[in-house]
Amino acid sequence: MRVLITGGTGFVGSQLVNHLLDGGHQVMVLSRQPASTIRSKLSNRVQSVSSISAVNPSTYFDAVINLAGEGIMDKRWTPARKKALEDSRIGLTTELVDLIDQMENKPDCFISASAVGYYGVNISSEPLDESAGRGQDYAAKLCENWERAAKRVERFGVRTCIVRIGVVLHPDGGALKKMLPPFRLGLGGAIGDGKQVMPWIHRQDLVDALLFLISEDSASGIFNGVAPEVLTNKQLTQALGKALRRPTFFTVPGCALKLALGEAAQLLTEGQAVQSKRLQEAGFTFSYRNITQALSSLL
Repeated sequence: MRVLITGGTGFVGSQLVNHLLDGGHQVMVLSRQPASTIRSKLSNRVQSVSSISAVNPSTYFDAVINLAGEGIMDKRWTPARKKALEDSRIGLTTELVDLIDQMENKPDCFISASAVGYYGVNISSEPLDESAGRGQDYAAKLCENWERAAKRVERFGVRTCIVRIGVVLHPDGGALKKMLPPFRLGLGGAIGDGKQVMPWIHRQDLVDALLFLISEDSASGIFNGVAPEVLTNKQLTQALGKALRRPTFFTVPGCALKLALGEAAQLLTEGQAVQSKRLQEAGFTFSYRNITQALSSLL
């Protein structure tokens, strides 16, 4: 296959690129980084372009994978930061869909990332599958507009899958990388009362799910990219402490996070009991169904 990927140098995208290359596929990565940097991070076999306008519409791709997006928890949500989040998701996705519109030969499938933030933040543990409605907070509305931009591809007859991704676990990046230093020092603990549900997924399972959706011709629509196990923040805290053989007596007050992160703190102090119903119905098999299995492999 020939695959075009945005976000291919990122935490998830880089692993997807490596798996595609190992499978003998051709990969073009869209990135603002210099070509030499991309090759050093990934492989000399990767072709790179610095902008969507640099992609020749006459080039055929079997699949287009859209994983780009600024880190939603990296900075406070100031008006400028919100614009950056929207440009990196909605703006780039719109440009990518415009490119597909111009292509002489459309790709067989288009897979675009979204997030479980679509469902909004709440303290309920009521299960949410792909049929659940959108939440009312900023992250939910951001996801809705992001998905709307991606769904425009369906008008061109391209099979489209949107993956609402949970917290991706791997020590190379994301939440787990930030959690490990204090937990290894015995300073880890739950956030607030720890009752908030945290939808999560092992990075390898997410990469495998994306590869599955590329190859599964009957797959289309919305898919929740989360592990089958419903897990609270406190349960994750206890499992991580056990895996590292460290105590987890401390707690992080929600008010302290609010002070540090502002509006974005709600993504940590509240959660959603999201289920991966459609992925499993489609026949995808998770390698890491529970947090004990996941942490055992990661640590």
